[in-house]
Order: sequence, then structure tokens, then C-alpha cells
Amino acid sequence: MTTRERPTLEAVARRAGVSRATVSRVVNGSTTVAATIREAVNRAVEELGYVPNQAARSLVTRQTDSIALILPETANRVFSDDLFFPAIIRGVGSELEAADKQLVLMMAGSAAGYHRVERYAVAGHVDGVMFASIHGADPLPGLLARRGIPVICSGRPMLADPPVPYVDVDHAGGVAAALDLLITSGRRRIATIAGPQDMVAGLERLTGYHETLRRAGLPSLVAAGDFTRESGVTAMRALLAQDPDLDAVFAASDLMAHGALQALRDAGRRVPDDVAVIGFDDFEISRYSDPPLTTVRQPIAEAGRVMARQMLRLIAGDPDIDPAIILPTELITRASA
Repeated sequence: MTTRERPTLEAVARRAGVSRATVSRVVNGSTTVAATIREAVNRAVEELGYVPNQAARSLVTRQTDSIALILPETANRVFSDDLFFPAIIRGVGSELEAADKQLVLMMAGSAAGYHRVERYAVAGHVDGVMFASIHGADPLPGLLARRGIPVICSGRPMLADPPVPYVDVDHAGGVAAALDLLITSGRRRIATIAGPQDMVAGLERLTGYHETLRRAGLPSLVAAGDFTRESGVTAMRALLAQDPDLDAVFAASDLMAHGALQALRDAGRRVPDDVAVIGFDDFEISRYSDPPLTTVRQPIAEAGRVMARQMLRLIAGDPDIDPAIILPTELITRASA
């Protein structure tokens, strides 16, 4: 064998003194081969530098060892966000790497992208599909699940037929903790900058805001945002125009809270003396805002890790998958409230 030749299954079999079929079973993870024979095959594999042919292995195992993470966003939206998406990708990626699986990152921010993702998954190029940042009643998770593809979502899907498992955070509990802090500190005109209402995170945080203020007998004041800093600036200016006497604002994301801080500073309002501000995320930048931001911490990277672990269990055929895992949130108190 020359140095240019790639070691074959037959060469491993000759070195180990076993049949080609036995080598194939060992390489593909079979547990029915005796330990001594398995050790001999693995030793031959290492000595020869044999690397399994992935395409051939897939024909045997019917698995690709690849798992897709679908982000229903444009590439510009994903790569201009250096906070949420990197955290979820880092969490998913670390868990899959530990399991020796390949992460396939795909974006579906257009109709063409949506259909490309569907074709790719249905063609069997991945063993399972994870979704993050779902908008509206997206039918794709349910469609893929009906085709027998393992599916799991980050965030409760608004529509999935059949239902698919998901990992989410305690939005309502986090909002209640934030508003309780404002109310107990004497704030009575508490506004909110709501997130997108075609996303479960935006919906549940707004619902939690209304329910908490209703229990406290306080009025609501809402401006819409889209989780970006720019929308926080615009929404905060609108809120000040609607109610110049407001004394607190809960923003449904840290970036919108940062925008609110800028708008309040531009309007000559002191934080927290005149207006208290609380966000939701606890991105690292919130420690260094002026003033440092009080916020609700959600475990984004951990949600990615849990989602990946659940996906690996689905692929393995585990019948006891939790249909919903809700991770706790935590109020982080700093100087803005």
C-alpha cells in the first residue's frame, strides 16, 4: 500500500484477521461483536489510519450523524445579532460536538430559503431538525414531524401538527419578578416595550405584563418593538409622548432596554430616579450600560444544550422524551431599577 492509498475495509480485516463483515459491524457501532475481536479491529483501524466512508456508513446505519439547526431569519438578521444567535448556536454546537455529531446551520428568511430547508431535510441529509426563533404559526416543524423526521423547537411553537417537543424559558415568571420589583419600589405608571407578537417570547412577555399589572390594579401602557435596540429607542420616545409622567418601563429584551436608556437620556430623564428600566435576557453588555441594567436572565446557551440533548435522545429512539422543558429565569438587580 502506498502512502497515497486510502486504507480500505478489506485492509483492516486482513490486519485484524477477521472478515470484512465483522470490521463493518465494529466500525458501525455494533455491540454484538466479542470484546477481544472489537479490540483487534479497533487496533487495526488505528494502525492503518482507516477513516470510514461516511456515505457508505450512512447506507448501513441510515444515519448521517448530522443535525440541522434552522433559523427562520435572514442571513443579515442572524449575523448582525452578536448576542442571542451566537449563544443558542454555542449551546447546541457544544453538545453535538461532545456527541461527535455535525451541526448544519441553515437560515430560512425567505420563501425560497424555506423550501430549500424543507427539501434538504426531507431528502435525508440530516438525522433531525432543531428550530430556533420561530415566527407565527410556522407549519414546517409539524410538516417534518409528519414525515418521520425528529424535530424539536427552542420556544413553544404556536402551531405544530402533530405537536413537537420544545425547550423554553419561564417568560411569565421572569416578567412577574421584574414588575414586582418595580411595584414594591413604588412605581405606579409602568409601561412596556413589547416584543414581536408573531413570536411566543413576545406574546408571553406581554401577557405576563398585563396579568401582573391587572393583579396590582395598575394601568397598562404598551409600545411595540422587535427586540432590536433601534425599536427600543423609537418605542420609548412614543411612550414618553403618550405619558410624560411614566415612572418605569419593562422592555421585553435587553437590546430594547438599551434603546430605551438612550431615549430617556436624550429626553433629559434620569435612570432610575425619574424612570426605572428593566430588560429581559441578561446579555453581557447589560453589565456595562449606563447605568448597568437590571434585567431578567434567561439561560440561552443552556436552552441550546438542552435542545441538543433532547434531539440526540429522539434520534436514539428514546420513548420518554419530555414534551416540554421550561427552564427557570432569574431577576438580576443592578442600578437601572
